[in-house]
Amino acid sequence: MSYEIYRSFNVSQAAYETSKVALNECKNSFEKIDKIREYNQLRINKAFNNAQISSADFQIFSGYGYSDTGREAVENIFAEVFSAEQALVRIQFSSGTQVLSTMLKGILRPHDRFLIVSGEVYDTLKPTIGISQTEDHASLKDFLIEYDQLDLTAEGEVDIKTLKSIFSSKNTKYKAVYIQRSRGYSIRPALTNKKIAEICQIIKDKNPQTIIMLDNCYGELVERAEPLKYGVDIMAGSLIKNPGAGIAPSGGYIAGKEHLVELCAEHMTATGVGSEIGPSLGFSKSIAQGIYLAPQMVATALKIAVFAAKLFAREGYEVEPEFDDIRGDIVQTINFGDSNKLIKFCQSVQESSAIDSQYAPIPSPMPGYDCDIIMASGSFTQGSSIELSADGPLRPPYTAFLQGGLNFESGFLACMRALDKLWQEA
Repeated sequence: MSYEIYRSFNVSQAAYETSKVALNECKNSFEKIDKIREYNQLRINKAFNNAQISSADFQIFSGYGYSDTGREAVENIFAEVFSAEQALVRIQFSSGTQVLSTMLKGILRPHDRFLIVSGEVYDTLKPTIGISQTEDHASLKDFLIEYDQLDLTAEGEVDIKTLKSIFSSKNTKYKAVYIQRSRGYSIRPALTNKKIAEICQIIKDKNPQTIIMLDNCYGELVERAEPLKYGVDIMAGSLIKNPGAGIAPSGGYIAGKEHLVELCAEHMTATGVGSEIGPSLGFSKSIAQGIYLAPQMVATALKIAVFAAKLFAREGYEVEPEFDDIRGDIVQTINFGDSNKLIKFCQSVQESSAIDSQYAPIPSPMPGYDCDIIMASGSFTQGSSIELSADGPLRPPYTAFLQGGLNFESGFLACMRALDKLWQEA
């Protein structure tokens, strides 16, 4: 594409030329992403064929949702794609936090203790666990469920040495281990399948009865397989992230061993009925289309992240991961070291989005967070982070968390606009 069309967005010639150079240096990384996309797309095509889903399954099921064939077909597809014995895929989940809460509360019981091995969890999940709790909020702590946290190393990695020490005995006190694949608002690498497999092997070698739970948000279809193939027992995620492809309007999934998924289903619905109820309400088509197109959308999001990493690293900003690193999720971090630069970046993302581009995001309080947050999300679905979005806490090192993008051009444009604004700040 020539510069002329980008000039209509008030992109400078210098920002365009600089971005084209960075883009050219991403070719090898893009080719690797496309190979993963092709492989995962064919896996999903096979899952659809095996599920024998038909147009008749897309009718509206209501009430109890007994014999909802669309829901059953979709759950069979998710189970195969994620290498799970069973999957619970429901429109009634409204956020990743809700589905993770359901997984934790469905499996853990009073007086159980579990270990978080990936450092601090997402800010929004802390009330569910009972971290920094001051009032009665029906957290795990309220139900006498305790946790320990394994802090990350100075390099931001899972502390493998300490983990080995903890699980060197067969008499571990932990019923479960909780792993967060993505980084939340911490500056650490997302966990790849290789690292997840290493964690699982350490635990299972001595304590095969320990349940390994994984927050898989932002990580679906980034690699050729999902963490259930590497020792994880159960995992959960949101449909307004990777597996929904910007099409599913809400929802979430829990996938893994059958008896564990059914425990979560009973917590979601009622004991004795579990996964048998829960109508799709006509959303099976959207959910099916989402997972069908997810490899394409995830690949696009990864390409935007790779390009942004290369462009802003060239400008002297600290980025994680580097443009050619192996990735465990779609999130790209850029440390701006300055609150104004973080704000300018997020505003560039907003003005390059499809929806609400006329508004400029400003830092503001947000439930579950301990500081003001700036959030750019001009998405068709509220909070959809597989669509182009960027956010960050207003605290040092003033890091932007960039994710998503339904087309590469929107991310390319946002980065060029941001580059112009950052040059003006300098």
